[in-house]
Amino acid sequence: MAMQRARSSDAKAQRTEDLLEAAEDLARELGGVRHVTLAPVTERAGLHRTAVRRYFTSKEDLLLELAERGWSQWREAIELAIDGRTGLGPTDVADVLTRTIASLPVFCDTLTHVTLSLEGDVPIERARRYKTNAYIQHDRIVQTVTAASSFDTAQVTALIPATAALAASFWQVSNPSPSLAELYEQVPEWGHVAYDFRPKLRLLVESTAIGLVQTLARRDA
Repeated sequence: MAMQRARSSDAKAQRTEDLLEAAEDLARELGGVRHVTLAPVTERAGLHRTAVRRYFTSKEDLLLELAERGWSQWREAIELAIDGRTGLGPTDVADVLTRTIASLPVFCDTLTHVTLSLEGDVPIERARRYKTNAYIQHDRIVQTVTAASSFDTAQVTALIPATAALAASFWQVSNPSPSLAELYEQVPEWGHVAYDFRPKLRLLVESTAIGLVQTLARRDA
């Protein structure tokens, strides 16, 4: 069957979603978004290889959209995990943030590349759209966590980007390239840093949460 160009807004939205899902699947299969290219994404989505340009201007545009969607997914996962709970302390909040972001490995991966290259390799208006939408989701996360916890807004505002930064860094370390994985097998004492992504992330997010409570309390004293 010949492929038809999407005419309606709903059809275009579905094609966009198909491309994003294909990119995410390939990132999981290939070991990271750095291995994703447009041609396999388009093929996986069932589109002609030139069709992707009608939806994304470049690979960087596509991956930035994937990161943008990741912020929405993280916010939704946090809201679901909290679901009416109140009075959460530092340990509870750390558990929620760690479980939810760890469930989104491609998001963890893209967060590294957003900072390193993606934001700078797209036109300014595309970067502006990413920043605008990411901060909308960030602010909603802050509101949700603040309302459900013993933290104030300043503490949560510091904790969310810290969690994202730790997740981005730890994901890269915990998913080494084949050559590094082989090296870690040969020298196990080097390889310990590359494993146990979620437990290590959980430990440092909780430590950060507890530290924020103590630090900001001293400042306000």
